[in-house]
Amino acid sequence: MKQTLQEQFGPIDIYLFDQLLKGRIRPGMRVLDAGCGHGRNLLYLLRTGYEVFGIDLSPEAVQEVQRLASLVAPELPAENFTVKAVEAISFPDEFADVVLSSVVLHFARDDEHFDAMLRAMWRVLKPGGLFFCRLASSIGMEPKEWLGGRRYLMHDGSERYLVDQAMLLRVTEELGGELLEPLKTTVVQDLRCMTTWVVRKGLNKEQEG
Repeated sequence: MKQTLQEQFGPIDIYLFDQLLKGRIRPGMRVLDAGCGHGRNLLYLLRTGYEVFGIDLSPEAVQEVQRLASLVAPELPAENFTVKAVEAISFPDEFADVVLSSVVLHFARDDEHFDAMLRAMWRVLKPGGLFFCRLASSIGMEPKEWLGGRRYLMHDGSERYLVDQAMLLRVTEELGGELLEPLKTTVVQDLRCMTTWVVRKGLNKEQEG
């Protein structure tokens, strides 16, 4: 019986689905979902031969991803999915071909926390690897109230650490990354703005030679 798209891909982020369609994330790659939640972006990857790893602060979420993996990718060790803060990633340098950060970085407490999370993910990404990030921003709509630093009260009542275009472009350059496509932002009915930030990590000098 032929699977529907929903059955094949699950509740995957549409912007991550776009990266799959563009061939930037291919079977056989090692993928780390940093802040994996209950695995909404992992079903297709688990089913189609990716070497998948995930971390999350929620023990319940990690248990759910371990259960999902045991059903659709039983060859993967349960230890691939662990309870860990993003800024405390313990994988080696240049570990993953792809690092996913979906709806995570805007929970940063302050600039220092944001930088710690981002640099931890960047550290484990291989040169030439793909960093896919979705996060709240102030691009396209002013937040409701400034709370100090880059933290704001959103129109939906939540508190978020918000980036803007200038910051993302500056950080991309500082990391030695390359935007694979322009920043894309969706305004969610006057409640919040969500930006997609897709970056390729630059090669080191030895690899360039």
